[in-house]
Parts: sequence; structure tokens; C-alpha cells
Amino acid sequence: MSMKIKESPSRKIFVFLNTFLLCLIGFACVAPMIHVLFCSFSDPTVIAREGGFRLWPVAPFSFEGYRAVLSYKNVLIGYGNTLIYVIGGVLLNLVLTISAAYVLSRKRFAPRGFVTMIFAFTMLFNGGMIPNYLLVVDLGLIDSRWALLLTSAFNTFNMIILKNAFLSVPDSLEESARLDGANDLRIMWHIIIPLSKASIAVITLFVAVTLWNSWFTASIYITDRNKWPIQMFLREILINNSQKSLESGAQASAMALQILVKYTITIIATVPILCIYPFVQKFFVKGVLIGSVKE
Repeated sequence: MSMKIKESPSRKIFVFLNTFLLCLIGFACVAPMIHVLFCSFSDPTVIAREGGFRLWPVAPFSFEGYRAVLSYKNVLIGYGNTLIYVIGGVLLNLVLTISAAYVLSRKRFAPRGFVTMIFAFTMLFNGGMIPNYLLVVDLGLIDSRWALLLTSAFNTFNMIILKNAFLSVPDSLEESARLDGANDLRIMWHIIIPLSKASIAVITLFVAVTLWNSWFTASIYITDRNKWPIQMFLREILINNSQKSLESGAQASAMALQILVKYTITIIATVPILCIYPFVQKFFVKGVLIGSVKE
């Protein structure tokens, strides 16, 4: 028979205030996205005339913004290219990051402290945009998909998180595997990676979000429109829409459509990557905390 613990009045007040504060913070995080979503389905003239914060659509409902954006024939091409960059970039990044993190987390690797310091040095000092561009030119990667994949193939911060996560795996597991004849590749694949899947899931999310939102790198290295990511096309739609509004003398209908397109582009660019979060949310806190433990 379970005993019911009587809570003191101060405890009840604390629980109430704590719950209220967390709900308030959660609402503050979700409300902007709700506002943008509902405004993208609202009458653009009403939104442009009244403005303000919206937590429900403004009647009559309108799909004009989505028709304006999705009628742009290159949107599907951009989505396809973005999927190539995200999937290819994530796989390449994970292979390189996991490999480097595994080597630097092995205590029998004598110069691991020095090599880790060299990696950390690149987080503070780097050549900058112009040397990177000249390197890509010398490698003959201008206007190539590899220009985007290779320039984002490794991240030192992610490697350090994984390195610390790998260090949290007990040494006894590796020693037992070696007694059974396992080599480094088998140990990494069958022991280290499965026990560090929370941190790997978090790194995958970090890389995927970065690649999905990336447009500046593509604007520098890619000139072929058939290789542009979706963010480049959405940026072009927004710029063209703004120019049309200026050329038309900033008429009310043109300004309303421009505002509606901004909301629509935000939804189109954000919702697909948000679909990844439910699958990795249970790993997020655990993965970050494990990777943040110092050696």
C-alpha cells in the first residue's frame, strides 16, 4: 500500500510557479512559429493592413502565397539538390568525425593530446573566406556539388563532443573484445558506436540543420542553377518579389503579396527540417551531456 506524501503549501506554490514559468517559456518558443504558419494561410490584404500578432488564421483563408512560391518551377529542383547535400553531407561528416573521434579517444594513441590541440586550434584561427575560395578554385571544384560537400565535411566542435562521448565507454569492453580477437574497426562499429548513439544522433541533427539552412556557400561556389539548394531559390523568389513591389510603386496588393510570400517561404524552408526533431528528441539532452563531459 503506497503512502501519499502531504505536500506543504510552499511546495505547492513552487510547483505551480515552476509549471507556469515552463509553460510561459514553451509558449514563447512556439508562438512565433504559430504566428508565421497562420499568417501564411491568411488574407494578405488584412495582414498587411492590420499587422499584429496572430494565433489564428485571418479569414478568408488564402493559399495565394503557396501558389506564388510553388509555381516557381525551380523549387522542386532546389528541394532535390538540398536532399543530396544534406544526405551526402551528413554521411560524409559522420564518417570523418567518428573516425577522428575514435582515434583521438584511444589512450594508447600517444600523440592524441597534441593532435587534439591542433584540431582545437582551427576553431580559433582559420584562413578565412578568400583562402578557402582560392583552395576550392585550385582543386577545380567551382560549380561542383563537391564544393559544398567537402567544405562542410568536418566540424571540430562535433568531433570533440563525440571524442568525449567515446571516452565515457568503459575500457573493459574494448579489452574484452580484443581478447576475443576484435580489431579497431570491429570495436568501433559493434561497441563504441552503439553505446554512443545518443551523441551521434545529436551530431547528425546539428549537421543536417546546418546543411539545410546553408545558402551562402552555394552562392559563392555554385553558378549552375540546376545545382542550387532550395534556400537559394527561396532567396531569389523573395528578392524578385520585393523588386516587383518597388517597380509597381509599392501598391497595396503588391506589398500584401510580398508580406505573404515572406511567411510562406519561412514555412516551406523550416517545416521539412522540423520533421527530424521528433526522431532525435529523446537523444538530444543525453547526447549533449555525455559529449560535454571533460576527459
